Amino acid sequence: MTTDDRTGPPLLGDERETLRAFLDYHRATLAMKCAGLTDEQLRERSVAPSTLTLLGLVRHMAEVERAWFHRTFEDHDAPMVWSKEIDFQAAYDASASTRSEAFAAWEAEVERSRRIEREAPSLDHVGHQPRWGEDVSLRLVMTHVLLDYARHNGHADFLREAIDGTTGA
Repeated sequence: MTTDDRTGPPLLGDERETLRAFLDYHRATLAMKCAGLTDEQLRERSVAPSTLTLLGLVRHMAEVERAWFHRTFEDHDAPMVWSKEIDFQAAYDASASTRSEAFAAWEAEVERSRRIEREAPSLDHVGHQPRWGEDVSLRLVMTHVLLDYARHNGHADFLREAIDGTTGA
């Protein structure tokens, strides 16, 4: 794996700084788990019957970023990245995808999410989560997305090790 250039969270940061830093740390972790691999390696499946791949995780996290930041705070009717319906499973099918396609979409969604978070006046900023039909705070959104990354980065650990034996981080 490449050099670990992730920035950890501040040891004495406030709540927003800490959430932002942990979220960016986990975003960087997913990118690091994919670093140096070919498109074919990124599409290598985990243990049968699962079809999970690193590229599928990147695509899924693009959907998560869009659904939780863009659709919640800016455009409730924005289409999903990889499906016409709200189907998070569709993103996992990376069989015809490439690194450049998946990472371009994911990085664009991450940048939009960062902008939305920066522009929000506080963690109490309220958006409407269309899938739930409920209002939610930016605090909840950031925590939910952080937990999603943490869970999937655990999957990425196993996928990367199965591909080339690389472990850690």
